Amino acid sequence: MLKSFKTEIDPTLEQKVKINKTIGTCRYVYNFYLAHNKELYSNGEKFMSGKSFSLWLNNEYLPNNPEYAWIKEVSSKSVKKSIEDANIAFHKFFKHQSSFPKFKKKGKSDVKMYFVKTDKKSTIWCERHRIKIPTLGWVRLKEKAYLPTTKSGYVIKSGTVSMKAGRYYVSVLVEMPEIEKKTFLNEGVGVDLGLKDFAVLSTGKVYKNINKSARIKKLEKQLKREQRCLSRKYENLKKGESTQKNIQKQKLKVQRIHHRIDNIRTDYINKTISEIVKTKPSYITIEDLNVSGMMKNRHLSKAVASQKFYEFRNKLKVKCEDNGIELRVVDRFYPSSKQCHCCGRIKKELKLSERTYKCNCGYVEDRDFNASLNLRDAKIYRIA
Repeated sequence: MLKSFKTEIDPTLEQKVKINKTIGTCRYVYNFYLAHNKELYSNGEKFMSGKSFSLWLNNEYLPNNPEYAWIKEVSSKSVKKSIEDANIAFHKFFKHQSSFPKFKKKGKSDVKMYFVKTDKKSTIWCERHRIKIPTLGWVRLKEKAYLPTTKSGYVIKSGTVSMKAGRYYVSVLVEMPEIEKKTFLNEGVGVDLGLKDFAVLSTGKVYKNINKSARIKKLEKQLKREQRCLSRKYENLKKGESTQKNIQKQKLKVQRIHHRIDNIRTDYINKTISEIVKTKPSYITIEDLNVSGMMKNRHLSKAVASQKFYEFRNKLKVKCEDNGIELRVVDRFYPSSKQCHCCGRIKKELKLSERTYKCNCGYVEDRDFNASLNLRDAKIYRIA
């Protein structure tokens, strides 16, 4: 069984330069592969696969263009991985699974430095407080004893190093022993996700919306102020009253606040999922939300995006698989909010402003709690 772990690292100044250089080279090669195939298409030539491009780059292009020799100064595994990623993006486009691949933009796109075991006999060593990354050497970990160590018998297959808001992270794929899955006989749980409250459980437990907390509101107010400051610096740059260095400093401030808000939301999702799974239900039922459709509503799009429903579902699925809990997904057209849990009558005209569900049979209950009860007792579903 393979499991991924991600934690922050504390590289030296020399290591930071190497990481930044590798990430920059990977971004350039990714864009070069896209541009080269676009040029071939415009000339009426055949599409070049990732493997063919890698051979052409090393054997023809670089020997004839020595000014680009810096591409070979970084890890060849990372460069090959960036070409593979671009090749996969093209194949997804050809199969109509995604849009046409976009160029990676410096400072905005999430490009990572990839590393892997060089051969079957080699080992990526990891100790309690440090990890040995190929081409970088030993790198200190900020969170000690989080990654599985090599001495304990765990094997790191591959990993990536990424940078976000001036902070560096390592993510590793570890081969873990198979865990015996237990079967729980407790009652199932229905989870209704929403905007007023983040999640309402059929047990009666309510998880508040973290975005309405004073902590997030304070950071969003601070973010708005720093973004205005950044905008003014761009305007002053045109007038010659500001410098590019000042803009980079201000941009880093904005990135750090964004990163801080994102970390708080992710942490809240992790804790919520952990608490739900700890109750050891026999199954968990959620609704297949049409998030992309909800995002089209300009009045709710910001609130929907900040709730991170997709991330919640993915993490809940992984946690359920690890603990042997069945995750049920109900169809998005299932009337969980409109159906009376007592008599089964469906109230077709239910407005979003009606927070209390009132039925003709005399049943009165909170709208979200009623939906969670219906999800728990749903008969038609699919296993995620």
